[in-house]
Amino acid sequence: MRRLIPFILLTVCAALPAAEPARSAFVMRWNLDWNVTGGLPEKVMLLSLQGLANRKSPQFYVIHPPEYQWEITAPLYSFYERKHGVRFTELKTAKDALNKFSSAARGYVVWDPAVPATMNVAFTIAGLEDALVVTPALISTAESHGLKSIDDLRGRYDGQTDAEIYGDAARRYWARCNHDAFMLMGGHAGAVRMPGMADWGVRQRMFFNDLSANPKHAAELALAQKLLAQLNDGATVFGWHSYGKDTEEQWTTLLSGYGLKMEGLHNLPNLSFNCQFTFTPGFKFTNNHHTTPGEKLVAGPKVYLSFVQSDSIGIGVWTKPGRGKLPFAWQVTMNWTKFSPAALEYFHESATPNDYFIGGLSGPGYMYPNHIPAAKFPGLMKEARTLMAELDEHALEIMDNSAADGNVGNADLTKETVDRYYAAFPDVIGFINGYGPARTRDLRDTRPMISYDYYIDPRRPRSEVAADLNELIALNSKRPYFLLVHVRESNDVNSLVEVVKQLDGPVEVVPLDVFLKLAASRKTYTTRYQDPDDPKHFEGYRK
Repeated sequence: MRRLIPFILLTVCAALPAAEPARSAFVMRWNLDWNVTGGLPEKVMLLSLQGLANRKSPQFYVIHPPEYQWEITAPLYSFYERKHGVRFTELKTAKDALNKFSSAARGYVVWDPAVPATMNVAFTIAGLEDALVVTPALISTAESHGLKSIDDLRGRYDGQTDAEIYGDAARRYWARCNHDAFMLMGGHAGAVRMPGMADWGVRQRMFFNDLSANPKHAAELALAQKLLAQLNDGATVFGWHSYGKDTEEQWTTLLSGYGLKMEGLHNLPNLSFNCQFTFTPGFKFTNNHHTTPGEKLVAGPKVYLSFVQSDSIGIGVWTKPGRGKLPFAWQVTMNWTKFSPAALEYFHESATPNDYFIGGLSGPGYMYPNHIPAAKFPGLMKEARTLMAELDEHALEIMDNSAADGNVGNADLTKETVDRYYAAFPDVIGFINGYGPARTRDLRDTRPMISYDYYIDPRRPRSEVAADLNELIALNSKRPYFLLVHVRESNDVNSLVEVVKQLDGPVEVVPLDVFLKLAASRKTYTTRYQDPDDPKHFEGYRK
């Protein structure tokens, strides 16, 4: 039996009681300077401080500019004030933050910007030793607040590969780290790094790394496999793969093979603060359903179009103008019920009647289901069903890009995988599949599985998007035609209103639950799964 970590588990994140008293906290407003030679060293120090300050109670929150990938830090700040009664005091400078919270640290650890991996090793040490993470230039700042050196990584790893550095870190620290969570602190690489989730990893005492899942980096991949195999059942990989080493597809394929869940990105902020709030008293999720469970709809001789926005609603277009003008389905990061409840309540509270929430991605976290071990699949999907029930979600989005490269390639599901989903989710109204276009389709009893036929890149001119959709409408001449469209993050809804006006009719844009009910009524699509002769792996990866 794998060892259990006694001190912190993800599901016991010191949530506040339901009847919350008024409380005080502190907030900083950050800029977008994450350059290694610019603002990064100070932000790294503050992220380690945030994780330590938020160990026992939610005290330190960060607001990022609207251009930051996670656009909701300011709206969520207002939500905490309004719904949880938090009274924030603003900290203007790093010195202010250290004056307030340096007592949460027992000392400091020094990392070397010339050896990038030392930042992650230092974050690991910070979580285990309650240390502030500093560069040599910030040593005097730490010492001016009474902190003394706990460790200094300068010179220790000079000339070593990342595999050697993380191998040494694993020998020193892995046994003491949280085995229910693993911090893949990759993402931006080179001149800019953006470890915005580091506060969470420090608070939860995770092992930080940016090991590669690319077989070209065989030693790193071998170490990643060794560590993943030692995580507890049901563990979660937080963060994101390194943009400078491998691909999203390679890492997600890797972790799925161990039955692990991914929750990203590397720059997801404030989890050490967010995890400590429950839903407000009396709050219950109520989705904007447009059909009833037993209702039957009949499709007519027209094109039915439905838009779905995935990539987590927190990095989409939720706060941008136009939302609500068209029916939209939004894929929800269901595990936020555990570590960011206020964000989910904020989204549900601010939803319009045209906003419909669905479960994803593939289960209780981001996974590639074609690679989930058969023995682990039922337990994972039981967890997903529980989360969907809590969130009042009746449709599930599935994605497996293990044989694809981004938005191009084979995103189909095997028949075995499809069989497992139908068995695991008897009460959903249907499934959707893919990211870019895919070809997996099915209909069993009243539950269809429909794949995306189109992916809207935000950079593609709207006239070309309309032309592409009209070409699909012409090619799929049998009516009804069920046209499922994936809307990539940052596509604004107003521009899609204009696209719809240019489509050759008759076209009806419908909510996803209506779309699935209609697709169950007239099966004009062909049942299809991943063909045995299709490629089984994205080029460059073999499990």
